[in-house]
Parts: sequence; C-alpha cells; structure tokens
Amino acid sequence: MLLQRGSCYHRTNPIGSLGGGAWQKTPPGVQEFWPNTDVFSPIVAFLFAWSLTATCITVTTSSSAYTINTESSYGFTITISRSSCDITSLKFYGTEYQYSGTYSHIASGLGSATVSYTTSGNYVIVKCVASSSSFDLTHYMVFQDGANNIYMGTYTNSEPSVGELRYIFRLTNLPATYPTYSYGDVSNTDGGTAIEGSDVFLVGGQTRSKFYSSNRFIDESVYCATNAGASIHACWVRPDQKATEKSSGGPFFRDISLNFGGAYHSVTYYMNSGHVQTESYRQGFHGPYVFAFSRSGVPKASEFDVSFFDNLGLTGYVGASGRGYVTGTVSGVSSSFPAVVHWYNDQYQGWATAASGSFKSPALVSGTYTMRLYQGEFLAATTTVAVSAGATKTANIAATNPILTSSHTTLFKLGDYDGQPTGFLNADKQLRMHPSDSRMSSWSPGTVAATATSSWPMAIFKGVNNGQKITFSLGNAVNQAATLRIATTLSYAGGRPQATVNGYTCPAPSAPTKIDSRGVTRGAYRGYGEVYDCTVPSGNLVSGSNTVTINIISGSGGDSYLSPNVIFDAIELFY
Repeated sequence: MLLQRGSCYHRTNPIGSLGGGAWQKTPPGVQEFWPNTDVFSPIVAFLFAWSLTATCITVTTSSSAYTINTESSYGFTITISRSSCDITSLKFYGTEYQYSGTYSHIASGLGSATVSYTTSGNYVIVKCVASSSSFDLTHYMVFQDGANNIYMGTYTNSEPSVGELRYIFRLTNLPATYPTYSYGDVSNTDGGTAIEGSDVFLVGGQTRSKFYSSNRFIDESVYCATNAGASIHACWVRPDQKATEKSSGGPFFRDISLNFGGAYHSVTYYMNSGHVQTESYRQGFHGPYVFAFSRSGVPKASEFDVSFFDNLGLTGYVGASGRGYVTGTVSGVSSSFPAVVHWYNDQYQGWATAASGSFKSPALVSGTYTMRLYQGEFLAATTTVAVSAGATKTANIAATNPILTSSHTTLFKLGDYDGQPTGFLNADKQLRMHPSDSRMSSWSPGTVAATATSSWPMAIFKGVNNGQKITFSLGNAVNQAATLRIATTLSYAGGRPQATVNGYTCPAPSAPTKIDSRGVTRGAYRGYGEVYDCTVPSGNLVSGSNTVTINIISGSGGDSYLSPNVIFDAIELFY
C-alpha cells in the first residue's frame, strides 16, 4: 500500500512551545526546514518533528483501489475502484454514504476502465479511460485539498451504447430532497406499486416517479439529497453553463434528478438522454459539473470557481482563451414573459435571459451559432451569429414569427403563446404527478367557455377525453374566412388535433415529427411545438352561439393516458 501527499500545508509549532504556531505551505519541490541538531538537542529536534502535522490531500493506493482523503475538516474520503472507476466508498463527517449493494458511476457502470491519477498543485486528478463496444470516453474526477467536492468532467468520443450519458450516485442515509416540491415527495417511490412501465408508481394513493423530480436546465443549478433534519446535503452543482454546453435540448430541457427507492437515493446528473429528445447528442467534454457535500445548508453555484480547469490539461476542455461573448437587446416579445436567447450549433449550446431587454451570453466557444429568441418558451426569431475567441460581438434580435408580429382581430383565445401549457386545467400539477392521479381535476370538463382558459384541459388524450368543446358567442356573423390556430407543445404517438367549427370539419393535419418517448405521463411537456392552422370558410361563424370541437387523431393506438395525445400552448380563432 502506497500513500502519497499532494501539495501540503503544515502546522508549525515554535521550538520550546507545543501550542500556537501558524499554517505554512510546503510547496512541491521545496525542502522542509529542520532544526540544526548541532544547536538543538536530539530531544528538541524530535519534538519539533512531532509537532509538524500534515493536513494536505492524500491518495492511498492498494492493488484494487485509490482512496482520496481531501483532509477537509469533515473527513471527506472517497474510494475509487482501479478496475472499473466505480466509487465504492464515500465518507463524510464520519458516516459512510455510499450504498454497498450497487456503486456510483457513469451510466450503470463502465464495466472496465483504465484508472490512474496525477497531481497538480492542490488537486488530485483521477482519470478513467473506457474503450469498449459500450463506451468510448474519458471520465475525470478532480479533488481539491481541504474541500468536500468532486469536480467532474466527461469527455466522450461517441454516445454510450445505452443511448444516454449520466453520472449516478447511490447514497444511503439521505432520503429527503432539495428542492422540496409543491406536491410532496414526488420522486420517493419507496414501497410503491408500478402503474406504468417500471418508472411510475402509486405510493399511499399518490403517483410518483423519478421523472417528477426534473426541472428546466435554465432554472436548475443545484439539487440535493438530504437527511430528515436537512443538516447534511449531497448535491449536484452546475457552477456555470459549461456544465450543460455539451448537453442537448436547449435551455428548457429537463431530466431526472432524484429518486429515493428505499435502499438508496439515486442522485443523478444527466448530460443527455432519450427522454423527450428533440436534438442530436453532442460529444466532447461535458463539464465541469460538481458533486458537493455540505453541513452548512444548500451550496450555491456561485460559490464554485472552476477556472482552475483551464490549467489541468484535460482532453477536450476549452478554457477562457478559446471563448467569446455575445451581447445585445431583444424586441418584439411580450414583457409578460421571460425573453430567453439561445445559442447552439452541432458542438455547443448556451443561453441567457434578457433582463430589461438586454442580454449577455455565457462564455461561448468560438464558432458560428444559430441564435434564437423565445417569448417564454415560444420561438420568436432565429438568426445566426459568429463568436470569436477573446472578443464580444453585438447582435440584437427582434421577433419575426408572424404569430407574434401580425395584426388580426381575435374572436377568442385560450392560453398564451409562451410554449407552455401554463394556465390550462391540470397544468399546475402535471410536472409532479401522473394524469391518473386522484389529485388531478377531471380531464373531461365537456364544454368550456372561450373565456375560461383554466377550465380547458392542458392535454387531450384520444382514449380519455376526446371531443372537448369550446363555446363562444358572436354579435354578428363573420362574413370572411377565419383561422383557427391550435398551438401545441408536445405530441405523443402521432397525435394531432382535428377541429370542427360548427358544421365545418378542418382537414386532417399530417402527422407531427415523432418523438420516441413518453411525455405527459412522465411530467414532460416540451417537444417540437407544432402549430396547426385551419382556414374556416366564410359563412361558418354565425351570430349567436358557436362551437369548436377538438379531437385527437392518429393512426397509432394506445390505452388511456398512453393513447395518442397533444399538450396545448394556445388556441385562437381570428380573422
């Protein structure tokens, strides 16, 4: 067994005194000063040597593992298998948190990997190289002297054969979550009975799933497993947007974060997945992203400075010198919704919220990007911009989507063009529970007034609530063609809306682009955002009462809430 210390700090006690003293650093390659035994007696020299207490990060090597002790005040100690890169032990403040039945790792384990470590100043860098039919990647874990964190980065040459990229910790003694959710322990499936696949459960009369723990990337910088008293937090932290620039799906993508299943708490960092995938995967260096233990509350992303990664020489990592910025203003979108600017190309993505109409991008790797403006999550404009390393580009963007910019006379509108089902019936619950949950309002209100957005269901399922009706009254007949616009956020199993306006039936729309993933039942609502326009011929809108009936059509089948369905963004009738 071999023990190596990194760049150390020692506490030195003055000769003749065993108390007091100061912390002094012993840099690598600098010889420590020892008393001259010609002047000091051997006993004094012995006491001087005894009083030097090393407190630097250490790596203990055995035939099967590396054990890293950061020498933090809370005793943060991690053991990593030298054959698989699994974390097999995770100790903090005297307690073992790693589940012994299944370890923590990339995916469900790399199987085998070449594992080594190096040191750089106050850091220990563990490097795991996996090259097999399942994985072609290099995973880094960086440990800092005195810290309770693991800084991670994952460099991929290709997508893992399992079809997703994640790091999962399996932790014991931490059954609760941060954040706490509006509808309770939404991802605690302990003792539950599966009601859909193997990932949606009924627990004590409530539906729960790991999917219900998800939050949008743009909103989520920290999430944690914690104990009942919230005195210990084990958290994933996104210190800046480099943590997500190689992910896919943009600012509004969301994925599994937390799931307590009884034996352990899964605390998962997803870099990409097929969970309502709308964009091709990106390869390269994912990160840095940080796993942190805390006894002083929930850590803040702003507390983590990862600029030191620039000097570590990690494969695929692009430091500050290779990045630039975009600044500008936005216009043409409603101030009632957040204005979000999104940059992306095949290699990278990033985003910013335009506060008071102005924005500044995160540090983007040099290159040409598609630049998008969203009203909420609704696409308002698209352009391109070139980013140069070390430079700031000014690029203003204005809404060009005619749905937002054209003038027309609205006869009725349910919802808003914000790319979300916000305001519709059950939209306030759908993120955190299954549509079958008893806490949901009835999905079949029947006939809804055109002024009652909150009574219209956020989704129509072909096998549950087809044929919902909207009624409205006109003082005079409309003697010209009108347009019925149905804006959606997500479809499932080829579902798309076909409407009837009084006696006129709109042509059947063509099938939407397929997303091969369950959506609404997993708490997802964002897909490609198809918008369906139907021209209603003159003479069909009459004075007095009028009715719009909406059915979901599809050539595919499915039962109940897994039947073809759509989620609504807005429904508008205008001319």
